[in-house]
Amino acid sequence: MTDLSVADARVSRKGAESGRGRKYRPGRIRERNREMILQAAEQEFAKNGFRGATIQNIAERAGLPKSNVLYYFSNKKRIYSAMFDDILARWNRVFTDIRPEDDPAEALASFIRTKVEMSQRYPLASRLFAMEIIQGAPFLIEHLRTSMREWVRGRAEVIQSWIDDGRMAPVDPVQLIFLIWSSTQHYADFQVQILMVENKAEYEKRDFDHAASFLTEVILRGCGLEVPK
Repeated sequence: MTDLSVADARVSRKGAESGRGRKYRPGRIRERNREMILQAAEQEFAKNGFRGATIQNIAERAGLPKSNVLYYFSNKKRIYSAMFDDILARWNRVFTDIRPEDDPAEALASFIRTKVEMSQRYPLASRLFAMEIIQGAPFLIEHLRTSMREWVRGRAEVIQSWIDDGRMAPVDPVQLIFLIWSSTQHYADFQVQILMVENKAEYEKRDFDHAASFLTEVILRGCGLEVPK
């Protein structure tokens, strides 16, 4: 039996025991292993950077054999790339499916609040992305030129349709997306600065709730929109 089979079987047995006989599909086991690897990668790359991170350390953090990690990702660069794909999909998922017929206030408010929540739940992911961009995006440049550019243009077209229909103020759609990205991720990327200025040891949930409400109100008002109740 291969290392992959051993690990998958272990996960399957554990799941069966905890689920009182519920069967785990092989696809779900692979998905869980992949998630574990990418979560471990965030921790490893955040601590040691790309050069200092090792596949062995990622495997240990994930609780999997190194051979398992290599089964899913053949090298460190592929792990790094997949990690950012996962981060970006996680951030933008709520705004990906917006349509011209959607309510602009509700769509934008949901995007802002979700992004603030992401800063609370996944601060390492935000800092990793910021570090990559500051260094010139050596591993993300192609993604920025293709997938991200296309994503932004697609969302901007929907926002422009809301403007053309007179449903919101005539703002620059692309700059609006940049504003939401930067303001919401600020709470993760500049955590030390914010805590020092506000004389706090650490964030509390109410800090993120307040930030989400504040940003939602300011940004929506700037777009000529009322904040949804």
